[in-house]
Amino acid sequence: MANQDEVRDVYGYFERKGDALCYRYEAERLIIEPWGRNSLRVRSTKLAEMPGEDWALLPQEKCAPEIETCEDGGSIQNGKIRAEINLVGKLTFYNQKGEVLLEEYLRNRKDMFGRSCSSLEVEAREFKPIIGGDYRLSVRFESAAKEKLYGMGQYQQPFLDVKGADLELAHRNSQASVPFVLSSLGYGFLWNNPAVGRVSFGKNITTWEAYSSKKMDYWITAGDTPAEIEEAYANATGKVPMMPDYAMGFWQCKLRYQTQEELLEVAREYKRRNLPISVIVVDFFHWPCQGEWKFDPTYWPDPDAMIAELKEMGIELMVSIWPTVDYRSENFNEMKSKGLLIRVESGYPISMDFQGNTLHFDATNPEARAYVWGKAKKNYYDKGVKVFWLDEAEPEYTVYDFENYRYHLGPDVQVGNIYPVMYAKTFFDGMKAEGQENIINLLRCAWAGSQRYGVLVWSGDIKSSFPSMKNQVAAGLNMGIAGIPWWTTDIGGFFGANVKDPAFHELLIRWFQYGCFCPVMRLHGYRWPLQPQYGTTGGATCVSGAPNEVWSYTEQVYEILSNYLRLREAMRPYVAKLMAEAHEKGTPVMRPLFYDFPEDEACWNVEDQYMFGPNVLVKPVTDAGVTKVSLYLPKGGAWKNAWTGEEVEGGQWIEAAAPIEQIPLFTRNGFELPVHK
Repeated sequence: MANQDEVRDVYGYFERKGDALCYRYEAERLIIEPWGRNSLRVRSTKLAEMPGEDWALLPQEKCAPEIETCEDGGSIQNGKIRAEINLVGKLTFYNQKGEVLLEEYLRNRKDMFGRSCSSLEVEAREFKPIIGGDYRLSVRFESAAKEKLYGMGQYQQPFLDVKGADLELAHRNSQASVPFVLSSLGYGFLWNNPAVGRVSFGKNITTWEAYSSKKMDYWITAGDTPAEIEEAYANATGKVPMMPDYAMGFWQCKLRYQTQEELLEVAREYKRRNLPISVIVVDFFHWPCQGEWKFDPTYWPDPDAMIAELKEMGIELMVSIWPTVDYRSENFNEMKSKGLLIRVESGYPISMDFQGNTLHFDATNPEARAYVWGKAKKNYYDKGVKVFWLDEAEPEYTVYDFENYRYHLGPDVQVGNIYPVMYAKTFFDGMKAEGQENIINLLRCAWAGSQRYGVLVWSGDIKSSFPSMKNQVAAGLNMGIAGIPWWTTDIGGFFGANVKDPAFHELLIRWFQYGCFCPVMRLHGYRWPLQPQYGTTGGATCVSGAPNEVWSYTEQVYEILSNYLRLREAMRPYVAKLMAEAHEKGTPVMRPLFYDFPEDEACWNVEDQYMFGPNVLVKPVTDAGVTKVSLYLPKGGAWKNAWTGEEVEGGQWIEAAAPIEQIPLFTRNGFELPVHK
């Protein structure tokens, strides 16, 4: 065996600096420090100085960790989590019971005693130089065989457990990468790096990659329950505001109301029919040109009067905002001259060509954020608009060549996933400065930390089909675990539905029932057949879909949908309690069964039903022609069928009736759902 002097010549050095455990070897500098209760932040770089960005993380109160160092390694304990690093630089994380939570995958030719160990030579933290630039980063961990993993945001797939999945760390229309994962082993892990990359939760190795990066940065926490882990994560990255009361009701939307009078007549009809409605939406291309954040007076001649009439009816108006700026826009030259638009590395600077050649405003630039908010404030907010639809938030490109775009904060490939956070911050900061509380805005994308800027995420432009609906169930639950408690879908899907098709009527009913038990209930879609075009100028060049109100279908559809509207309205006191928990603790509004029943092992295997708060179990019907379903009732007392009143003991699989007018619902703790029987 090599003596200690020989080993010391080969391996790294350990020291305590303040409350941090530090390790260095050659160019690498590694820092492990407390970041909230039972949590650690781990950073590493090969640059001369550690970059200072905190990205998703908020400052945390000082902790008093226990740190030990010696020539052969070091350790740091912060509450329920302990990290150890050995002489060859391998990191291992333990809980308070001494059980391994996560350990790096390292294959080195010599172990900490200088003995031959492996011929593979695989680094756990690999900084591969990009010639003339920074680094391509790969971080590898051992894969635990029986581990289950949840979170990571929104991907269009039916899997709740993402163990075995290969996920792109990048945003696209209907894909939101929120890189926080909750493990069945009792830890939560945030990849705190907004670079475009990839994560593979393989059977043999878990590998996180950033295609261009200056540092490794992640945060890990230990907890005895999923709720404890989730609350720690919310403390580290922020919580949603309290949802305003109006947002808990029903939102009416379609692509797209073409005129002021058309929208008002829909709102009036809801009131004439005595149907609950909280929000109605002016969709895209109500403007003269992209990048002119204002109403086109040709089709919206008196927005002040429109907003006033809606408010008299108790309805809030939400207005669509796009980040794209058309070359023909009155604001384009000024914004380009001031550097307020994103740039391209090569080729003619166009990032999207839908309805015109456009560039996105650079939301990572504080000056650009102030400019866009100034326009929106003057033309919308000062008129009474208090909720915005911040569309295209990924941002969406005509071609997803991430390496070809550059922002104020750096290359898209290195910082691009931060864009939706900064887009939300643009409006949140502006609205907050005006004194508004309980801010909520709808976005098509999010990253870690988005929630603290009042972000309600919807799942993008998805297909109108049962398989697509099934994907949304997994997406919504994983978004909640990833720290985004405000989430919704286009009820009925976005693309491909004909309003006269009976098959779509069945899908719409099932989706509407599911939407009643989502954090926000919002009807939207691009329905066929298209309406005749009204006008030839400005935004009128964009098409409008068929009517999409609850009475736009058959009498049977109308009766069922209106019953669920009334059910949602009756549930608002319960929904308000759920929103208070989300605001105060970061609790997901809709969550997998294991969140409330972690001791019931069967709950970790159920992926197609969920809890809507602590007292309502929901089993969406996501297949055509279904009239009964199999579902699991967790252990821990009696459950009541909301439709029949029958009480059933938990801890068993049962069959439940699911006629077209009913979504299977079970309650507990004496909670009663006012369903229409």
